[in-house]
Amino acid sequence: MWNKYRYFLRGVSINWVGKLGVILTTATFISFLVFESAHTLGFIRNAYFGLITYLAFPVLFVLGLLLIPIGWIKYRNSAGKSTKELLSDQFNQQDLAPQPVGARLIRFVAFFTVINILVLTFATLRMLHFMDQSSFCGTACHRVMNPEWVTYQRSPHARVSCVECHVGEGLDALIASKLNGIRQMYLAAFNLYNQPIPTPVHTLRPARETCEKCHWPQKFYGKRLITRAHYQKDSLSTPQYTTLSVKIDAGRPGHDPGAHWHIDEKNQVLYTSIGDERREMLTVKALLSDGDTRVYTNVRRKSRHETENEFRSMDCIDCHNRATHIYKDPDRAVDAAIRSGEINRKIPFIKRQALSAITPSYASKAAAMQGIENELFGYYQRHYPDAARTYRPDLEQAVTVLQDIYRVNRHHHMNISWGAYPSHAGHKRDLGCFRCHNENMRTESGESMRHDCTLCHSILAMDSETPLSFVRPVVDSTRDAPMHRYLRDEFFKSQY
Repeated sequence: MWNKYRYFLRGVSINWVGKLGVILTTATFISFLVFESAHTLGFIRNAYFGLITYLAFPVLFVLGLLLIPIGWIKYRNSAGKSTKELLSDQFNQQDLAPQPVGARLIRFVAFFTVINILVLTFATLRMLHFMDQSSFCGTACHRVMNPEWVTYQRSPHARVSCVECHVGEGLDALIASKLNGIRQMYLAAFNLYNQPIPTPVHTLRPARETCEKCHWPQKFYGKRLITRAHYQKDSLSTPQYTTLSVKIDAGRPGHDPGAHWHIDEKNQVLYTSIGDERREMLTVKALLSDGDTRVYTNVRRKSRHETENEFRSMDCIDCHNRATHIYKDPDRAVDAAIRSGEINRKIPFIKRQALSAITPSYASKAAAMQGIENELFGYYQRHYPDAARTYRPDLEQAVTVLQDIYRVNRHHHMNISWGAYPSHAGHKRDLGCFRCHNENMRTESGESMRHDCTLCHSILAMDSETPLSFVRPVVDSTRDAPMHRYLRDEFFKSQY
């Protein structure tokens, strides 16, 4: 039986072009099976092997299939014979003779055609599955996507696959993402991409199709208590605590609306921004649930005749623009490390010296790793030799933590420096909420958009020396069982 197949393959590989096609098709088919088995069994996890297995091998397989008929056409043109005459020369009459289910040659062609279709279909499905994995997104284009991959693995969405947000659902989303992927591969291959990658990403799917699969606007209600610690640059790295009651309500009947009023399905907020970068607004339209429409225009920019772009409907990522790929500023990153205990606050001036170690403009990542170590150890050996000996293990850990902070947030090869990707969820480091809520956004009658602090949160403590404790059990005399109530001076009394 196998002799018949070998005879058939020799017959179709009539010249060097056909032989090359047969060799290429056979070799890539066998290689694909070997690599696919290794990948499935877990022996190979590298994304580059996946690219070879699911992209390179199928392309070479199709190329080999195309070379076989090209070889026949080339031979027919040079021999000056018809296809029927060439078949008679290459195959015997038994192969060409009509039979109840077709000639043997036809059956061979049909058999190999079915095999080719099955192989290509399987390879295509496996390729799509492979390209939907987060490891592919983060490591296949290592140089370009490495910063996003590093921050993604540290994010609250590290268990959410990239395609859940960047592709979305439906055939149209899949096709659009693959076409965009071809463009990105071209840019990466010829080093034509921007460094750093510009934001916002205008090709993202609407938040209703991505974010709101998990985060329901109907579930945003009440208030959320947030305490933030900030450490001063004095010798004790003295902590200061700010506690906010953040209003997150989407606007239920009978309740004051909070920050998520903007995405409540009963309201719609449209806006245009300078250069379509979403950092400084030109016009804001609020379409309210009662049918009223309010239009605010940036009076500071109106006289400059800025180019008006298309209105965008405000959604989750207009504020939560760094929900996953989070780049921290150095001050907040060091504060978090001190509060978590990764950096020992007992080391004199540790907050100040930590910032001094990670904020300089180092020439490379390797230079930064060495510079951070030299800066921290050098300072304490010169100015606090006793502390350098006493806190030697803590200083070593602090160096490791600071180097990690630098690696996550600074990426020299993509020109990502401190503050390259600000977050709009707030207004501490960037305008955030104040992009819209400021005195320059006015209606035709001159009414400015509200921008007072209590619109989104109540400040329970500002730069307090100690964190506040909000909850304690009390006994309600009207009930048999004890209950918990939120008690906090006049603020909590005003809530009941």
